[in-house]
Amino acid sequence: MARRDITGAVDFAYLKGFAAGDQQVVNEVLALFREQADLWTGLLDPAGEGWRDAVHTIKGAARGVGAGALAAACEHAEHSGPAGLDGVRDALDAALSDIAAYAHEQALQSLKTPRA
Repeated sequence: MARRDITGAVDFAYLKGFAAGDQQVVNEVLALFREQADLWTGLLDPAGEGWRDAVHTIKGAARGVGAGALAAACEHAEHSGPAGLDGVRDALDAALSDIAAYAHEQALQSLKTPRA
């Protein structure tokens, strides 16, 4: 994975601006998002009662990290019902892929940065 694998599903410049340029905060927020995504995925079952709450929660978190397409997919699912959940899953996968590529790029950059 590398920077070239980032598709634009997450606006990292937005997130970095929101975090006042603090890369440690950006990394922590993205790690929390990834952890929460593991929980959300199980809740996106149209047969379950909690899918609407999960979609609403994901929408807020997506907006917070700059994942506009994911937030839009969640909003669509809120209005269209369970038929919109496939779009949420796809957009969540895209956002997580971008986050993984970004984290990989950050790890590579840390190896290149001289230490004092």
